[in-house]
Amino acid sequence: MLAKVYSCAILGLEGHIVEVEVDSGRGLATLTLVGLPDAAVKESGERVRAAIRNSGLRFPTNRVTVNLAPADLKKIGPSYDLPIALGLLMASEQLAPGCLDGAMVMGELALDGAVRHVRGVLPAAAFAQAQGFRRIFVPAADAGEAALINGIEVIAVESLGQLVSGLNGTAPLQAAAPSLPARPSTAPIAPSPITDFAEIKGQETAKRALEVAAAGGHNVLMIGSPGAGKTLLARALPGILPDLTLEEALDITRIYSVADMLPTDTPLIQQRPFRAPHHTISHAGMIGGGKLPRPGEVSLAHRGVLFLDELPEFDARTLEVLRQPMEDKVVTISRASGALTFPANFQLVAAMNPCKCGWYGDPIRPCTCTPAQISAYQKKISGPLLDRIDIHLEVTRVPFEKLSDLRPGESSATIRARVQAARDRQAHRFRGTSLTCNADMGVGDLRRYCELDEAGRSLMKAAMNRLQLSARAFHRVLKLARTIADLAGSDRIASIHLAEALQYRPRRQEGA
Repeated sequence: MLAKVYSCAILGLEGHIVEVEVDSGRGLATLTLVGLPDAAVKESGERVRAAIRNSGLRFPTNRVTVNLAPADLKKIGPSYDLPIALGLLMASEQLAPGCLDGAMVMGELALDGAVRHVRGVLPAAAFAQAQGFRRIFVPAADAGEAALINGIEVIAVESLGQLVSGLNGTAPLQAAAPSLPARPSTAPIAPSPITDFAEIKGQETAKRALEVAAAGGHNVLMIGSPGAGKTLLARALPGILPDLTLEEALDITRIYSVADMLPTDTPLIQQRPFRAPHHTISHAGMIGGGKLPRPGEVSLAHRGVLFLDELPEFDARTLEVLRQPMEDKVVTISRASGALTFPANFQLVAAMNPCKCGWYGDPIRPCTCTPAQISAYQKKISGPLLDRIDIHLEVTRVPFEKLSDLRPGESSATIRARVQAARDRQAHRFRGTSLTCNADMGVGDLRRYCELDEAGRSLMKAAMNRLQLSARAFHRVLKLARTIADLAGSDRIASIHLAEALQYRPRRQEGA
């Protein structure tokens, strides 16, 4: 007898239908698995055999062939255990042939028949719904994740025995309740320990720059001597980031589902990611990779912040791979078997010392580096990468008077309210487009939304000559000025907004 069960393979963030075909015929009691399976899939035969027997069911005693089609698509991971088991039970007439019509099945089996968590359930459920499937059977641990997708019935499976009883009609099958909220939580997230801007003494210029960066999604580079507060400022940034939209939350959750980094009690990620990889990270860890490419840090920081502390200590190759995703907002990883694309619309926040010893330019402690050492240290960051950073910020030493001041500064909640108001203005301006913030604008968008008056044009002409701005830097100044105008509640970019934006550019450009 021939049985067929549908499952799903996840490549990148995209789903692909896998037909699990099971043929039971005469011959010795063997189980043959074909269809380009990896080691985890090949081992499923023994897991399925034990799970069926320990669930009080009968494993076929004749020759069985299992084909995972299409045969040229690599099958990876244990998510095919459950569909293979159901196919075997249908082929051995322990399940009705049409009980899984219009259904997709995913799940790993334990030896006792329990159904375990698998990765990629959210994109699989979205793919199943788009392909017209009516139901999807998933592990109970992943049911909340799958239930984020409207338009498809999600059946939570605790064990193989429970599912078989439900399909045979001897026990009810319970559908998971939809878990998609009206909108994500508005509670901000911050890495531990949580730092409020009110607790950061001094650094008013830096706080203002981070407010502008959060309001428009702009990249930031902070340069200053050790202990000036660069890391503290960066780790306080998540507390002022704007709310996620529901579409952004689902985009982030899909990435974390595929990367198998989604907490079991958090089916929907509701706060913007904050990723802070160590400087020993490889370029594959940063950009993504592997035999079957998985998301890297740039994708895990999608719609959030990628914080690189001690920027010059990162490998030059690792830093240079950031250039393309910073411009295109996506990263494409090519292998001999094909290419996969992951989203990478992140906000880069970097921190570095001005020299190797860290004290160049400090008003109190002298620098021990030679001019050649200072130049070599600063040139570890290439000109093209620096040109893609909107805000270049000098973080100076905080004097004793400000450090000892007991009066609290402006709180993160107050700053966040202004940031949210600016983002709301941008959402209204960009409605009907794919843009979400000013940093996403392209050249055509700049002509439409960043028109300058005569005074602004004169100021930018002078700045182009004096600061030696590249065309890319010119466009980034316009984006930054648009954000500053949004924070001020202005519909037009004035000279004062351009002047502040220009203050965040370095005095010299290395070239693009």
